[in-house]
Amino acid sequence: MQNSTQESAQQTVVTVRPQQEIATVQRLPYFIGLSAATAGTRGLAMHLVVVPPGGHGEPHVHVGYETGIYILEGRIETRYGPGLAESVINEPGDFVFIPPGVPHQPVNLSATEPARAVIARNDANEADRVVPYDPKEVPAPQ
Repeated sequence: MQNSTQESAQQTVVTVRPQQEIATVQRLPYFIGLSAATAGTRGLAMHLVVVPPGGHGEPHVHVGYETGIYILEGRIETRYGPGLAESVINEPGDFVFIPPGVPHQPVNLSATEPARAVIARNDANEADRVVPYDPKEVPAPQ
């Protein structure tokens, strides 16, 4: 039997309206939406990321969790894999899946317009497990 606190928490709808961006390991503006801290999630994090015009995120790896991305605006090149030797270009309406442990780096292909995407992860505290990646070090942390 569940206790009443758990029952009521599971039956509560939570709205989060991010008011300001936060700095991340990726060095991109993130607007934290749903997470353990903001909404009491247990297996989900969902955020908005903005890649400034001509900007890029720092190469990094998500250790132990999957990431789904939905591109809202802009064209993003995602460099990925050992040494960031592979790449894919995505545009609005594309869904992107990044498995755990795959090194990657998003790059905004526009010099004048920001790119925006919604990011969902299957870890409510995922920021704790974002690890910088040096493309010169071919193996990625698992």
